[in-house]
Amino acid sequence: MSTRRFLMAGLLVAVILAGIVSFYASSQPDGLQKVAADKGINAKQVNRPRPDSPLGAYGVKGVQDRRLSGGLAGLLGVGVTLVIGGGMFWLVRRRGS
Repeated sequence: MSTRRFLMAGLLVAVILAGIVSFYASSQPDGLQKVAADKGINAKQVNRPRPDSPLGAYGVKGVQDRRLSGGLAGLLGVGVTLVIGGGMFWLVRRRGS
């Protein structure tokens, strides 16, 4: 498999997971969060992200459908990560030659 196909397959998987599978994610806290709450470890926790921010509460502000909002937030996260990570790799590659 070529590098390009491998990267495209990885991008496709990321988009599917972020945009579609995220619809079915549990709204319950994960195990680490539950233990922290049970033991009082998170007593001084500051809740982030702020719900009034553009991507607060794992959704896109202004989109009423909760599933669509979560999927769009996931896709935006994948896109931002791809741009930042790709930019970093590009800079490192340029610097090395």
